[in-house]
Order: sequence, then structure tokens, then C-alpha cells
Amino acid sequence: MKPQKELRNLAMAEKPMFHCLFLLASLLLFTAVATSNATTVVKNLDLKRFMGRWYEIASFPSFFEKSDAVDTRATYTLNDNGTVHVLNENWIDGKRNYIEGIAYKADPNSDEAKLKVKFYVPPSFPIFPVIGDYWVLYIDQDYQYAVIGGPTKIFLWILSRKSHIDDATYNELVEKAKDEGYDVSKLHKTPQSETPPPPVDEGVFSLDDQILSGELK
Repeated sequence: MKPQKELRNLAMAEKPMFHCLFLLASLLLFTAVATSNATTVVKNLDLKRFMGRWYEIASFPSFFEKSDAVDTRATYTLNDNGTVHVLNENWIDGKRNYIEGIAYKADPNSDEAKLKVKFYVPPSFPIFPVIGDYWVLYIDQDYQYAVIGGPTKIFLWILSRKSHIDDATYNELVEKAKDEGYDVSKLHKTPQSETPPPPVDEGVFSLDDQILSGELK
């Protein structure tokens, strides 16, 4: 059994993180029930080609992603059961932050790339499911660039296989989002190092995807 002082310190340390994740959960639940104008979503997404690492080139600012975070990236791995393991990472003051979860198709019978991403909070005792929308709005022919959004247009991400892209390509991706009704003036470019950080195991916190479930077809 842990000493009382150690348990108290642990509880105090987790309060800010739990508060942040609770707010995130509330916002994601709001987006799940909100509606918006029709949005064009990629059809017949080749999930295997979509797997791998993606760098965040730009995104809409959000309260659960600190403004001083750099080198933000996502790594997707196809699980044996058809779900997708999600690893989101960023660095703040040289320290790695990460969270893990599971993505799965919202409607297994649909050909649209409308996914759900599921996390559990708090990290130390994951009991509350946090589920958000992940819609692939655009993917180029070579699967090198992607635009990700959702039904409410509250969130937007521009992703690339490389940590840097040229201005012409960036502007084309921004136009894709603008055509779908997104207020692209809110886009904030994500700082990326010339040499991306290598894969590492340690970090601030992690969510175990083994307790999550879903199905992709």
C-alpha cells in the first residue's frame, strides 16, 4: 500500500490532467450530437495505405492542445481485429506528451471515411470513454496529404507524411477545407523541427488501447 502522502501527491498531480480531459470529453460529446451542412467525405479509403505516421502541418487551435506544443504527429497502426491503434504525440519544452486510443468505422456498412476515435479517461484509471469524430475530407492519390475534419467544423487538421510541405501544396489543402465550409482563417501552422524526434517509449501519459473495442471493414 502506498503511503498516504504519496497517494495525496498522486491525486493532486492528476487533477489538472483529469480536468482537461473532462473538458475534452464534454466537447467531443457536444460535437457528436451537433449537426452541420453536408460535408464531402472520402469514399472507399484504402485503410492500409492510410496507416503510418502523419505530421500535423496546421490545425484549428483547441483548448486541449497547448499552443506551445511542437512536432505534433499521429501514428496509425492496423490491429488484427480491424481497428486502428492511434498514437498522438507532441513535445513541450523538450518533453514528450502522448495519448493512445482506437479508431473504428462509424458505420461498417458505409463506404465513407467517417471514423470514430475512442479514448478512456482518466489515464491512471480509464473508465470514461471519450469518443470523437474523425472524417477524412480529402486524401491525395499517393496518400501523402490529408485533410481531417468532422460534422461540426469545430476541428480541422491538415496532415502530411513529411514534416514540411511547400506553400503551393499547403494552399491547395487549405482550399479543400474552405470549399467544405471551414473558416480557414482560424488555421494555425504547427511548428515542426527540421529533424523530427525519433520514436520513444517514455512520455507523460498513455491510455491502454487493449481495453478499447470497435470494428473496421
